[in-house]
Amino acid sequence: MTHVVTSVTVEIDAPAAVVWDVLVDYPRYPEWNPYTVAVATTFRIGEPIDLTLPAVDGSGTTFVNREHIRVVDPPHHLRYDTGEEMPGIFAIRDQWITELGADRCAYHTTDTISGKYADVVMEKTGDWIKAGFDSVAHALKARVESSTRQPGR
Repeated sequence: MTHVVTSVTVEIDAPAAVVWDVLVDYPRYPEWNPYTVAVATTFRIGEPIDLTLPAVDGSGTTFVNREHIRVVDPPHHLRYDTGEEMPGIFAIRDQWITELGADRCAYHTTDTISGKYADVVMEKTGDWIKAGFDSVAHALKARVESSTRQPGR
């Protein structure tokens, strides 16, 4: 069975390139991203991307989820997937920025989860993934729009 988790789509009052720059500025994630609190990667195709996420149980702890960079198409599309990291589970994360005009765009993200244990993953973490993705979309919008309103930016 294959499941797709899709975030809300947010419209952002900024050019797609500005949103992209914030999206891939991984050292600054702790400043604004509530779902992916840290990232370590070379940002090269095929290389790992280690995503530090809050624990599903809400305990305040974190864990590292290793995925692999597959598509880097600025300022529109970023993809990474779990590769062979989790036997029985294959997840593909896509983040999309769609231009709506010169100074406006939309953002959303999806996670396509398949494999032997996909149903179990969705049962145990589907709502957590959806809530996390929605929080990222809203936080990205807030981060970009607040930074573009600051003088000198």
